[in-house]
Amino acid sequence: QVQLVESGGGLVQAGDSLRLSCAASGRTFSSYSMAWLRQAPGKERERVAAIRRSGAGTYYADSVKGRFTISRDNGKNTVYLQMNSLKPEDTAVYYCAAAQADYGQVYRYWGQGTQVTVSS
Repeated sequence: QVQLVESGGGLVQAGDSLRLSCAASGRTFSSYSMAWLRQAPGKERERVAAIRRSGAGTYYADSVKGRFTISRDNGKNTVYLQMNSLKPEDTAVYYCAAAQADYGQVYRYWGQGTQVTVSS
């Protein structure tokens, strides 16, 4: 069993930066590929970034490429999402999730979500 707890969301202005963190319980964190997904009101959930179990490989949605960076520290059981040059359209609830396959989109564990609001 893995529990995921996100933190770092908040209200910022366009152009600002935020760093989200997702802390995982358990000793099997490095066994899971991790992803950040977001969902805005009235929109479908979108995978914005993913990172391989080893950390040696990442994926980004076109909408965030060049602005967001995903990273992980397997020693600290934590995955991060550095978000720069934020835009109002980045406003959403952000979730971290764990998948058993690298870049897999069948997520076994989810965090509770953290709200990110970007004002114009």
